[in-house]
Amino acid sequence: MPEATIFIIFTTSFVVAFSGALMPGPLLAITIGASARYGFWAGPLLILGHGILELALVVALVLGLSQFIGGDLPMSIVGLIGGVVLVVMGTNTARQGWNKMPMPTASSKSQIQNKAMVLSGIVGSMSNPYWFIWWATIGMTYLLWALKIGTAGVVSFFTGHVLADLVWYTLISFIIASGKRIMNDTVYDGLLVVCGSMLVILGGYFIVSGVRFLTG
Repeated sequence: MPEATIFIIFTTSFVVAFSGALMPGPLLAITIGASARYGFWAGPLLILGHGILELALVVALVLGLSQFIGGDLPMSIVGLIGGVVLVVMGTNTARQGWNKMPMPTASSKSQIQNKAMVLSGIVGSMSNPYWFIWWATIGMTYLLWALKIGTAGVVSFFTGHVLADLVWYTLISFIIASGKRIMNDTVYDGLLVVCGSMLVILGGYFIVSGVRFLTG
């Protein structure tokens, strides 16, 4: 695994989370529908619920993973798995952008059922199978990496992760609620390609680091 620093953990965590947030899913659909009906604050409130759920998960994972701190073999194995998932995720993200995937817009299918935004953020996150897969692979890779420098590492990872979600979903809420087209499909596709490429590079780095230790 690469040497962990607070800056590297924060920035890469932000990029990885931002790339995931760009891809359509239940939470994005809920955000679009809720913003169209209830206004700008729907997005930040939904991400508050999303963040509460992920904070609880991070605490649970840290408590469970604490026994592996300092163990290079478990970290390398988890890093290999997380690296592979990052490469796959990055390739898929970049391909979506390359194939000119249109930016999601409001539709009747994305309407939220109630005004409990925070709760909807939790439910929307848990309704996405990809969310569980992400945390079982990439999330655990990052937490083991961050735990090498203690609480500050975990805080930097979580801050970067949640901030990326907040930035993207707040922007979506603003676009939908204001009716402005400040981001066109070309910009959106460009973001997908750039972020996807960065995920592939980071995933490759994790894979190479893990292989070097195992063959060592």
